[in-house]
Amino acid sequence: MTNDPILQVLEACGERRNARRDFIRFAGGAAIATAGATVLSACSDSGGGFINGTPSPTPTPTPTATSALTDADVLNFALNLEYLEAQFYAFAANGTGLPNSSLSGTGTQGAVTGGRQVTFTDPLVARYAREIAADELAHVNFLRTALGSAAVAQPAIDIGTTATSAFSNAARAAGLIGAGASFDVYANDENFLLGAFIFEDVGVTAYKGAVGFISNKTFLEAAAGIHAAEAYHAGLVRTVLYRKGVATPALIDATEAISNARDSLDGSTDLDQGIRATGSGTAAVSNIVPTDGSGIAFSRTPGQVLNIVYLDRTAKTAGGFFPNGVNGTIRSSAAN
Repeated sequence: MTNDPILQVLEACGERRNARRDFIRFAGGAAIATAGATVLSACSDSGGGFINGTPSPTPTPTPTATSALTDADVLNFALNLEYLEAQFYAFAANGTGLPNSSLSGTGTQGAVTGGRQVTFTDPLVARYAREIAADELAHVNFLRTALGSAAVAQPAIDIGTTATSAFSNAARAAGLIGAGASFDVYANDENFLLGAFIFEDVGVTAYKGAVGFISNKTFLEAAAGIHAAEAYHAGLVRTVLYRKGVATPALIDATEAISNARDSLDGSTDLDQGIRATGSGTAAVSNIVPTDGSGIAFSRTPGQVLNIVYLDRTAKTAGGFFPNGVNGTIRSSAAN
């Protein structure tokens, strides 16, 4: 099937592999947590935010027409993403989803497919999960209050664990599992962290890309504040994965594979980064913060963000984690 998003991602990885500065071939037998996932060969990040020795550029905003967008359009786009993150963390940390009072609004309200509490074995990861869950719910309620009657309803969300679920398709696109396999993001601490890694990095780049479209200073300050909170979350998740990856290198391999899949979905640029360190021994440098040569994090346009959450490189209005699409004006992913 030529429109299969998984094949599109893997094909794009192959096309771009030789153009990348560093080529990393992951060991096919590396175990990912207890799910039995394996890291396959993937097109590598250039690492450190450089392409051929120069700072990586921020993507030019081309996918979504923005001339007629209002501040409410942009905040509602962010609200859709917050619904997704909040539901994932709420189920993982507490075993229940968001209250009904936080779901209504304009557009078609949808249900959540999947989601359950993680049986954490690391008490620190459990505490982090509960803190982030509370933050994401607060983000949802804040944006809903700021938007008032203009707030969109929660769309249908897929955070399940079947072989055809969005998480499994994302893991398959990254080469973490094979055809017909499933990825249970709630099975253990490590799988949960990889699921969080998918969302948090995308959220940070989405907010950074969105601030340029907001004109109201009050809304802009609020968006910057949420962006900062998301960046703290992303940094924490990356730090914990890196720490665990010292003992289990397959976790670091998995972040590289997920990063490569995101890169292949959102366009021709090679900006995304996993957490693999550069150098070795006492000269090794971690990669907790994905930045360019100036130490600046990159941005994604709304269309590029939707490419990732829809799990499709083409222009679509639904798919992946949002099986019926998002609510609001900004609904279409980019054509890559």
